[in-house]
Amino acid sequence: MTGPRKVQAVLFACAMNAVRSPMAEALARHYFGQTLYIQSAGIRKGVVDGFALAVLEEIGIDAKTHKPHTLEELAEWEGLNFDLIVTLSPEAHHAALELTRTAAIDVEYWPTPDPSVVEGNRETKLGAYRAVRDKLADRILERLTG
Repeated sequence: MTGPRKVQAVLFACAMNAVRSPMAEALARHYFGQTLYIQSAGIRKGVVDGFALAVLEEIGIDAKTHKPHTLEELAEWEGLNFDLIVTLSPEAHHAALELTRTAAIDVEYWPTPDPSVVEGNRETKLGAYRAVRDKLADRILERLTG
């Protein structure tokens, strides 16, 4: 049995291209931007979340230029020319499976909590975002190294 195919192009997808998928894209670009093609998209566009930008900035990653877009827009603009689509929410996973029915694209589901629903003070919210950032960084490094 062989392991996962070598990835050259990866798409991170979520319900909205606002928190989890832009964080994953920024992290993957930080680690693998010279060797991989990396994008993110959502079922809906959303607006990039300030807390997501803040926790990325804490580790030296500037994602302020990220422009949210949808899976449909990405498919129309450049086609889904990816080896791997990583979905971060159930809704995105369902949509990715639907979009790739006739394509040879691996789709992996990485259940990732939405930190934007956490209530509390600023530090509590930032803690939730940091936890998502760190978990995504670990998964990205583990999956894309090699």
